[in-house]
Amino acid sequence: MNVQGSRIYYGWVVVAISFVTMAVAVNARTGYSLLLPQISNELGWNTATTSGPFSLGFIASTAFVPVLGAVMDRYGPRIAIPMGAVMVAAGYAGAVVIGSPVGLYLSLGLLAVMGSMAMSYIGHSMFLPNWFVRRRGLAVGIAFSGVGVGAVTLLPLMQWAIDAHGWRVACLGIAMLTLGVILPLNLLFQRKRPEDMGLQPDGKSGSTSTDIRGSSDGIVDQAWVSTDWTLRRAMKTARFWWIGSAFFCGLFVWYAIQIHQTNFLMRQGIDSVTAASALGLIALFGIGGQIALGALSDKIGRETAWTLAQCGFGLAALLLATVSFGQFPYLIYVMVALQGLLGYGMASIYGAIPAEVFSGKHFAKIFSILSLFGNFGAAGGVLALGIIDDAFGGYRPGWWLCVLASGISVVSIWMAAPGKVRAVGGA
Repeated sequence: MNVQGSRIYYGWVVVAISFVTMAVAVNARTGYSLLLPQISNELGWNTATTSGPFSLGFIASTAFVPVLGAVMDRYGPRIAIPMGAVMVAAGYAGAVVIGSPVGLYLSLGLLAVMGSMAMSYIGHSMFLPNWFVRRRGLAVGIAFSGVGVGAVTLLPLMQWAIDAHGWRVACLGIAMLTLGVILPLNLLFQRKRPEDMGLQPDGKSGSTSTDIRGSSDGIVDQAWVSTDWTLRRAMKTARFWWIGSAFFCGLFVWYAIQIHQTNFLMRQGIDSVTAASALGLIALFGIGGQIALGALSDKIGRETAWTLAQCGFGLAALLLATVSFGQFPYLIYVMVALQGLLGYGMASIYGAIPAEVFSGKHFAKIFSILSLFGNFGAAGGVLALGIIDDAFGGYRPGWWLCVLASGISVVSIWMAAPGKVRAVGGA
């Protein structure tokens, strides 16, 4: 097999491994929304208490993600991802014996959420862009679409385990699946970049350097691309902070909806199986959404694709704020489609945007800090909705806050203007 064929071939092997990893990792984290009402009912804790661990995990990741970036830079995903798998498995296994909020915060908060950072979007965005330049959006979209395949199988199975055997048995099952699948698959086969195997990224020509700048095609701002971007240099630019703002607001909405949606629907008279299936259907639609929007972003540009994704979440939040789903249950599927077909596509370009703006040998470190904005947003969204629910006796004011946050995210990504650094449209 020639070099061109080899690099394309193993690049898609990396995508396949990431597909399987994402299928388990993200849904193990999203599945907390299924555990939340069960834990509240059994232990008698309010919504803010039971949603707090999720927020704590994201906040604590402000310390963990830079460490993850350093581990990824030095050892690659063969160490970084299994490290996360062990943490998630330990967290879910530890949840089996909890009886106090402290135990909940340590197990499903610190260990499970922090560990998931290495296995899910953030961890994969640190190295997947290394393998592709010409079809970066498509490749990442396919890898991340594993979330949808896992959701339509894992989430309903998790809800069945909760209903039939209790939420503690469901937690044990997640721990076993993570150790049995994610750890060995990545330890044995995952790779950080093609240069480690004497190859080059798909779509890259000429230079064999180990950064992810790619070819000269599409470069709009040659001086910007030629800069050796360190974290300190990046943080002095407006683009860094606009991307951070887009990440914060985007993930604020994503996780506020994902974690509280099931509880909200059940309060409106929707049965637990339907509410859980709705969460799974979002990810099912997300299979097409992530692949399609990722590929589309290679043609229409990252800003436009990000706008479409935020419109999906913003319109979903608008429906949650205005519709009584108990009276109009069919609108659940409209909300689901908006989140999956549009909103989930945000994941496909989450790593591509900073990779094109701040590419180079320090990218993992820069991205790890940028991703902290997203972590704070995710934590803030989950916690804010819990506090609003307790304070106002309902979620609706929180859904309006999500609509506003989606709009701010759109403005922020256009201000960052990655297309003025590298034009990907028509690539």
